[in-house]
Amino acid sequence: MSAEHLDGHHRATVEKIFTHPTGHNIQWHDVISLLEQVGTVEETHKGHFRVTLGDESVVLERPKHADLTTQQVIDVRHLLEHAEVTPATTGS
Repeated sequence: MSAEHLDGHHRATVEKIFTHPTGHNIQWHDVISLLEQVGTVEETHKGHFRVTLGDESVVLERPKHADLTTQQVIDVRHLLEHAEVTPATTGS
């Protein structure tokens, strides 16, 4: 699925990820749902998540709480930027 066809919930998640300063209320399940729509998400045997968008892959660890840490938000932001999934490309 291309970025411009994301639903409103996924577009709102993209907005939160790109908000400055970095938000602290971005829920893990919202981010995983977004990443599944724009790329491939596979859970590893260690319970981590390998995310592939375009030609880039990263491994994300589920946060201890429902929300992503600041570093996880930054990592996801960089991944989305590389794949050209930004508020400008999603129509947000």
